[in-house]
Amino acid sequence: MQWEIVIGLEVHVQLATQTKIFSGASTAFGAEPNTQACAIDLGLPGTLPVFNSEALRKAVQFGLAIEAEIGKRSVFDRKNYFYPDLPKGYQVTQMDFPIVGQGQLEITLEDGSSKVIGVTRAHLEEDAGKSLHEDFEGMSGIDLNRAGTPLLEIVSEPDIRNAKEAVAYLKKIHAIITYLGISDGNMAEGSMRCDVNISVRPKGQAEFGTRCEIKNVNSFKFVEKAIHCEVQRQIDIIEDGGKIVQETRLYDPDKDETRSMRSKEVANDYRYFPEPDLLPVEIDDAYVQAIREQLPELPDAKIERFISQYQLSKYDATQLAASRLLADYFEQVVSACGQAKLAANWVLVELLGQLNRSSTELSDNPISAEQLGQLIQRIQDGTISGRQAKQVFEAMYQGEGSPDAIIEAKGLKQVSDTGALEAMIDEIMSKNPAQVADYRGGKDKLFGFFVGQVMKASKGQANPAVVNDLLKAKLQG
Repeated sequence: MQWEIVIGLEVHVQLATQTKIFSGASTAFGAEPNTQACAIDLGLPGTLPVFNSEALRKAVQFGLAIEAEIGKRSVFDRKNYFYPDLPKGYQVTQMDFPIVGQGQLEITLEDGSSKVIGVTRAHLEEDAGKSLHEDFEGMSGIDLNRAGTPLLEIVSEPDIRNAKEAVAYLKKIHAIITYLGISDGNMAEGSMRCDVNISVRPKGQAEFGTRCEIKNVNSFKFVEKAIHCEVQRQIDIIEDGGKIVQETRLYDPDKDETRSMRSKEVANDYRYFPEPDLLPVEIDDAYVQAIREQLPELPDAKIERFISQYQLSKYDATQLAASRLLADYFEQVVSACGQAKLAANWVLVELLGQLNRSSTELSDNPISAEQLGQLIQRIQDGTISGRQAKQVFEAMYQGEGSPDAIIEAKGLKQVSDTGALEAMIDEIMSKNPAQVADYRGGKDKLFGFFVGQVMKASKGQANPAVVNDLLKAKLQG
């Protein structure tokens, strides 16, 4: 039997506010456990929440970026459940009246095709604390620093059909939130997390299968692997005559498997009701328009500009616009060298390749955009060849200095002096009269032999373009 996969994603984005969504406690990452949880975050009696207006502004920014409906009136609700890292016994969230309504995202797939994924809603809520298991023998600890950090939960329609589409969707959201500056999107620190809802059904069937939710997957790679594991698990159960049980599961990357966490709750289990301590949030068209006018250039617009302004291929433009940091770096390189296509090639192939091999983030890149631009200039003006440029690049990456300093120190300057090269060629031709005669007799492949001899004589420093022109003239007599 052929199966169709149905996937919906719930992406939790921590908003980059200085303080929490309902209190003045700091949201800074990495503090000692339980040093950034105030009385409001702990839900102590007599405390009242105060809504952080900056969280609202960032949520509206996201809604406008995905062309979504903006809720002019949004309401906070209490979602009631017990968990050790939720000291109040409820989470303040938005149920029926979210700040962001229906929108859409267009993703680009590996084969260059595009697909539109619907966004059901994006609502504001507070984050819970964090359970710690590693440092306690037979026990768990609770760190409430994260409790109350503002979250934007972005819920997709069940439009995703495979793991590659899921990852493309997540990367698009990551690009948008970092371009907007509403979140750093650091998945390793939990700034962006994902719940994956998965079901399978026979191809051609309209009705959805029973879904399972995989909670808190925190990397693009693990999302892809978790989907593959869960899809195969569900297919195996159904084909063996069993039934899928709706439940919440966890992905274990060490064992590359999903395992049951708890039965899946439904809305009634949470006993939602309006938060009595917070008034509805009401905004007007002027508020929304003011935010719209301040939106930065977003990924799709940047891709189109890179194609038209720099004559890049759509593939290269898409790769460069994948992150704001990379796009800005590329444009700084172009500004320094004036060669957009060469800059794109060096950034995408040489620089990203080296960063990947050394497991280094672009933010820690040791080569400045100005330095890379200078290196490209030296190729263009004939100072060094493309092969020599790679040697200079390696030295730059190791922190050995500027391109000019490295070229000088290593004696890599290309020989472009026609007089000196002509003298070399004359000497080589005089030492190889038989090969000269054979070349002139029609053995064109011998041209490579002469090029090699000149490069050997010049210790690899002869300008290949100049050598080719001089050799052709000399060998033709």
